[in-house]
Amino acid sequence: MCFPGDGGQSGAVVHGLLRFWLWYLCSRAVHTSVCSLYRLRAVFRSCWPKGATCENRIFNRNRCRVISRIRELLGLRAGSSPRPRGPGCLGCTLSPGRRAVRFLRCCEPRLLMPAFSLCVQQQLLHQSHRGAASRQDLCFDQAAVFIEDAIQYRSINHRMDARSMWLYRLYYSNTFQWTLSLTISLILLLAFIETPSSLTSTADVRFRSAPWDPPCGLTESVEALCLLVFVADVSVKSYLVGWAQFRKNPWLLAYLAVLVVSLADWIVSLSLVCQEPLRIRRLFRPFFLMQNSSMMKKTLKCIRSSLPEMASVVLLLALHLCVFTMLGMLLFTGEKQDDGQDRERLTYFRNLPEALTSLLVLLTTANNPDVMTPAYSKNRAYAIFFIVFTLIGSLFLMNLLTAIIYNQFRGYLMKSFQTSLFRRRLGARAAYEVLSSMSTRGEAHPRGVGVDPQDFLQVLQRVQLDSHQKPVIMEKVRSYGGDLLSAEEFQKLFNEFDKRVIKERPPRPEYRSPFLRSAQFLFSHRYFDYLGNLIALGNLVSISVFLVFDADVLPGDRDDFVLGILNCVFILYYVLELLLKAFALGLRRYLSYSSNVFDGLLTVVLLVLEISTLAVYRFPHPGWKPEMLGLLSLWDMARLVNMFIVFRFLRIIPSMKLMALVASTILDLIKNMRAFGGILVVVYYVFAILGINLFRGVVVAPGNGSLAPDNSSAPCGSFEQLEYWANNFDDFAAALITLWNVMVVNNWQVFLDAYRRFSGPWSKMYFVLWWLVSSVIWVNLFLALILENFLHKWDRRAHLQSLAGDPDTCCQVTVDLLFRDVLEEPTEEELLERLSCHPHLRLCR
Repeated sequence: MCFPGDGGQSGAVVHGLLRFWLWYLCSRAVHTSVCSLYRLRAVFRSCWPKGATCENRIFNRNRCRVISRIRELLGLRAGSSPRPRGPGCLGCTLSPGRRAVRFLRCCEPRLLMPAFSLCVQQQLLHQSHRGAASRQDLCFDQAAVFIEDAIQYRSINHRMDARSMWLYRLYYSNTFQWTLSLTISLILLLAFIETPSSLTSTADVRFRSAPWDPPCGLTESVEALCLLVFVADVSVKSYLVGWAQFRKNPWLLAYLAVLVVSLADWIVSLSLVCQEPLRIRRLFRPFFLMQNSSMMKKTLKCIRSSLPEMASVVLLLALHLCVFTMLGMLLFTGEKQDDGQDRERLTYFRNLPEALTSLLVLLTTANNPDVMTPAYSKNRAYAIFFIVFTLIGSLFLMNLLTAIIYNQFRGYLMKSFQTSLFRRRLGARAAYEVLSSMSTRGEAHPRGVGVDPQDFLQVLQRVQLDSHQKPVIMEKVRSYGGDLLSAEEFQKLFNEFDKRVIKERPPRPEYRSPFLRSAQFLFSHRYFDYLGNLIALGNLVSISVFLVFDADVLPGDRDDFVLGILNCVFILYYVLELLLKAFALGLRRYLSYSSNVFDGLLTVVLLVLEISTLAVYRFPHPGWKPEMLGLLSLWDMARLVNMFIVFRFLRIIPSMKLMALVASTILDLIKNMRAFGGILVVVYYVFAILGINLFRGVVVAPGNGSLAPDNSSAPCGSFEQLEYWANNFDDFAAALITLWNVMVVNNWQVFLDAYRRFSGPWSKMYFVLWWLVSSVIWVNLFLALILENFLHKWDRRAHLQSLAGDPDTCCQVTVDLLFRDVLEEPTEEELLERLSCHPHLRLCR
């Protein structure tokens, strides 16, 4: 109210109260629509000068009615909190600011000051137009993010407001993902440099020099930077998915726990000046690799589901081992010192642990026939024991384990494709809902429900796609004209993303001369390629023949005159072939073929080496013998590089159907093999770190206080007699090689016996566990995946041709589209139900 005689102070008070009330309304409606009360407050502030008094008592008496009416038009009920429509809402309606403008136009002039009312109307209309444009940009960004999620088979359960989408796209940008991958590789490679360092020329304890150990704080600083990147990574992920989803995600919770433990152990390491006996954080480093790969997570889930069936077979194996161990100890009791039974008992069945170890190694056939030779040389009947054991254990139970693992993983590839298909359909449907809500917004007579192709084209401009793939997709969208795209048509467009676009090759040069045109036809014909392959075959044959003839000749007595002449002739032909093909095809078209790039690069390297060889050793002549300078002479390097010409014959694979099928299967397997390769890297890393902590320094060279006997007195076939001194756990690189040798299971009983003597009988548990994880489980998983991929590719090879259509088509079908017709398409109800459960998204229409 205004009081007479207060000099306008009461007007200033009322003005301040009104400004505060409008600010209060804006704070409650901060999440309404684009034209929010926050902007309405700015409108009132700009239209009502700060120095204005409340001389117009009519406005003061009715301001509450005006504000209440505007609150009602903006969707705010009196005495209750607003129910905002968040930025993730798919069915946003018209701007409520227009309703406020309509009210201001229709209210009586006595309610508001005319100048103030006109100013408010103009400001609200301006804000409404800006709000419509902002809403359109927001919807386009949402649709673009959903399409990118569908293309990359990512989950759509993340925040969908403008700022979060900007952060989301930045997180999945190539720069950030390459940075994250580089950080993971860097922290894993630190194990080669950290104490104990692997920076020595040899791992043999007899010849290895003292390794260089980095000063305290060097590798710790690099590790700290990597951990900071991981902290930023988990922070961004937790923000994007939201706190509610973060608490339900075990991988993110484990990610956070690993980071906390790693940072705590890093602090302890610095406080002890890098002299701590055990670094726990090194065991957790492979987790950073696993959590960054969705395929590795799926693989671990499949392994976990297969463990009960594998455990049953392992139990049968254990029972089989125990029974035959008892039988063996009863059979090979021995009576005389020179008796075959006694030698068998003393060597392989001395006690229960030795007998178990001998038969366990026999399961892998690594000690066959050594384990049965002492008893078999005494009596033929003893061979029955070992043959029956091998038949039941190696040929039946081990293969049964392989069959069980294959049965569990038989549908692994199809399940992966099914999950990927559902994610693609879900992302596409979410994009469709966003764009279809735009096509009917603001129209008095909407044409129907669907997506405007023009809107879709604008969205595709924002989607991160391959520069060669985007024009093909956009041309497909333009073919629909101005008709709205239905949900089914919109989904079918995403099949185009499964096709790899073949780049159109540059045109050939056009020559006017008939002679040049004839030469161009001749040197671009496939028969000219056949001639080049025949010359390359002759090159390989000549090198092989001379290698056989010179095998028994000392290097100083060899005469390389003939081979040097032939090498010059072959290299000159390769140079001539390069020039003729570049003439016939044109330089740009010549370089568009990867096979030509390989041939050209190899020819240039061979030419440089040949010129260098002639400059150093002169032209070949009788008695020509290039001297070695260092590890290899220039002549030897030229012959070594010349052997790479064998890769020219890979280009004949597509013309052989069966070989082409095998080759394409191998290429298609690379993507799926990455998950299995990653699991193997994780297992190797963990066991190598454990081996370093358990067995570092136990292998000591003879004569340096070692318990190992001298090589001359060592038993035949022992660790010392075979000179396995480089197979140790003194550094990370040596540990990896040792684990590889054990995984191959050739002579792995030597490692079991040596480390039992060097460190104790408990060491066998480590090596047996490594054999189970690597040779039994992982190798069988690898075999199951190869069989699954090849059998599906073999059964579907005819369907691939029908999908590809014309051989001259501009697209190649990927493996995802190859199996598309055997997958189960998700229903519309499933998609809408999943969208309705989105934590940051609501269907409003």
